[in-house]
Amino acid sequence: MRINSLVMSVATTLSLAVVATGVAISAQDRYTVKVPGGLAFAEFKGYETWQTIAVSKSETAMAVILGNPAMIAAYKAGIPGNGKPFPDGAKMAKIHWVPKKNELAPGAPLVPGNLHDIDFMVKDAKRFADSGGWGYGAFEYDATAKTFRPGNTSDMPPQAQDAKCGFGCHTIVKNRDYVFTEYPER
Repeated sequence: MRINSLVMSVATTLSLAVVATGVAISAQDRYTVKVPGGLAFAEFKGYETWQTIAVSKSETAMAVILGNPAMIAAYKAGIPGNGKPFPDGAKMAKIHWVPKKNELAPGAPLVPGNLHDIDFMVKDAKRFADSGGWGYGAFEYDATAKTFRPGNTSDMPPQAQDAKCGFGCHTIVKNRDYVFTEYPER
């Protein structure tokens, strides 16, 4: 009887270990996600540590816009206000959250809630010559599954399956090298 209990205990422990390992293995590596015919999430590895360019808020989302060192240096040099284009290699990440109220803080300010999506831009005049020199990528986040997927035509705004998915909207700021975001005083 003791041997059966011991065998059962070991079998249960091993089963739990296999299940736990399977869960860990099945967790998504976001750096493997790619827009078909477009940008890969991996092209923006390290974006979490980039400097803040600006923040924004709409009716349904709040965002922080980050820039890699080349992007920040360009802003500090006066681009795009000086009429010069951003240099190749400049990158931006725009992280969107669903806002929620922080009931603990005075005034119950809105703060980031669930992650909604992350959008990326990269300047590469040769690679993206047909979209003003910029490549775009939109990655929707599923908070339940904790996974990313490329944006698609069912999303708001609709996203094409290529690196030009943001170009249509950005053409209205062609005179700013297709960049909406200001670099505010700090």
